[in-house]
Amino acid sequence: MITIYLLNEDFEYDIHALTKAFYPKETIKVIKKSFDIFELIEERTGNLVLCKEEEELKIYLSITKGTICLAVLKDGAERITYEEKIKDGSKSALRNSVKQLLYNSLSKLSGYMLPWGTLTGVRPTKIALELLENGVKDDEIENRMKEVYYCSQEKTKLSLLVAQKEYELLKEIDYQNSYSIYIGIPFCPSTCLYCSFTSYSLERSGHLMEEYLQALYKEITFAGTCLKEKKLITVYLGGGTPTTLTAKQLDGLLNHIKTNLTMSAVVEFTVEAGRPDSITKEKLLVLKKHGISRISINPQTMNQNTLDAIGRKHTVEEVKKAFLLARECGHDNINMDLIIGLPLEDEKQVEYTLQEIGALKPDSLTIHTLALKRAARLNTEKQSYQDIHYGDAKKMLFLTQEFARIQGYEPYYLYRQKNMAENLENTGYALKGKEGLYNILIMEDKQTILALGAGALSKFIFPKENRIERVENVKSLKDYIERIDEMIERKHRFLLDNNMF
Repeated sequence: MITIYLLNEDFEYDIHALTKAFYPKETIKVIKKSFDIFELIEERTGNLVLCKEEEELKIYLSITKGTICLAVLKDGAERITYEEKIKDGSKSALRNSVKQLLYNSLSKLSGYMLPWGTLTGVRPTKIALELLENGVKDDEIENRMKEVYYCSQEKTKLSLLVAQKEYELLKEIDYQNSYSIYIGIPFCPSTCLYCSFTSYSLERSGHLMEEYLQALYKEITFAGTCLKEKKLITVYLGGGTPTTLTAKQLDGLLNHIKTNLTMSAVVEFTVEAGRPDSITKEKLLVLKKHGISRISINPQTMNQNTLDAIGRKHTVEEVKKAFLLARECGHDNINMDLIIGLPLEDEKQVEYTLQEIGALKPDSLTIHTLALKRAARLNTEKQSYQDIHYGDAKKMLFLTQEFARIQGYEPYYLYRQKNMAENLENTGYALKGKEGLYNILIMEDKQTILALGAGALSKFIFPKENRIERVENVKSLKDYIERIDEMIERKHRFLLDNNMF
């Protein structure tokens, strides 16, 4: 149990997130109360303060009279606490100072250094990209990542490589005067052990598919009337697993999209084919007929024992068959997703997976580090899985990085999630010219994304105001079907209120 006492509420999220990064399995409680931090101190020496406290780990933070005071106390042992004068009063500088002090304290206490330092957000490369856009030199960016955010040398280099690739690709498009559309198909053949996305198994919810499509058609038709002053440049059909639709349903959906959306400026149309057990030649030909430029076939691992354990009801051979079938049907930009840190896997299993993937030669790879979300069965039913073995995620991730380098894949986008194994990251790698533009646009908050379907979250970007607004749809299938007019009106009202309709 960890208790955080805050005199000031400004940095509650930052302090909680950074503490959780050091102690992912601990319960953390935040208490906002008045206290005099110096009453906690028994002996002071310069800027270093030695404290004694019994019981659990406790963190005290106060920012008063131009001074940040931080005390981290544990189990009656002496701990170093910091007192620092505020030099730069801006909120961002103050946040960095608070996080640096907390990081130093928790690092000494735990004996552990986080690979991404004080950065706990989803998009660590955003900092490097913004600095590049402002003309800052590479060595200065590296110094800032290490000295301000305490990033490791490895992650500093990775973030700069990704930012450079993003910068190169974004220069080629007018993202501020364009937008993208996400369309969600929240059905899957089965629910994987680690999954927390809005998805429904065909066995339980397949009877709602046709009604869902009719509601989705209605929202797509509305989307065709929106954002007329901007050009649509990428479309992403995700899920769930879009290929749980029949070939006829898929054909009908793609026809409806092309009929109701202005597709003339679209440079990328991605369909997340996903599960190989849902892919057929007929569906692949439908995708090709409609000009889909990029698809994803996602094995997650090429070890059958792991696939069985995590609830992926397909075989390794089905992965290979689906991939080769897609090539036969003319698909020349195929991504494959892999997950590092799956139950029962260590470096040996990852090496085997990479060997099998190398033989297929996909155009891009997305390497995910397992993130245990609250809604995932691996978490909600953790008593059933407490004896499962997990390998060293850092070592396994290194294997994927070396594989990508040797095979000629370059990192082009990166993001993080809460509760990721060993505080690592997800990285997209691609052969030159095969990058997923939509992935960059959504991860770097560069462009408005109009999102359609159950659980879809639209994101509206106002760069001149440095403002991002979100409009979400309900997650429940039944609610989405029954309340589709309300979902449309939510977007309509937002667009009207912001002079965008």
